Amino acid sequence: MAGIENSQELQRFLEQEKQKAMISEMVGKLTSVCWDKCITGTPGSKFSSSETSCLTSCAQRYMDMSIIIMKRFQSMQ
Repeated sequence: MAGIENSQELQRFLEQEKQKAMISEMVGKLTSVCWDKCITGTPGSKFSSSETSCLTSCAQRYMDMSIIIMKRFQSMQ
């Protein structure tokens, strides 16, 4: 019985680590894509209002698309 519980615990742990890795990868991609799109010059000590607006919109679109893609994959399983 202990072997089964350890196996289930290991599976939960691996699933959590997989989710953490996916989130980390998504944040990295979002940062790279939105930075390249929105920051056109050398950044100063703070973002301009247009850069802030662009970054916010870009991040929101990226997150929305990620959710749509994840839902599509889930519906295919």
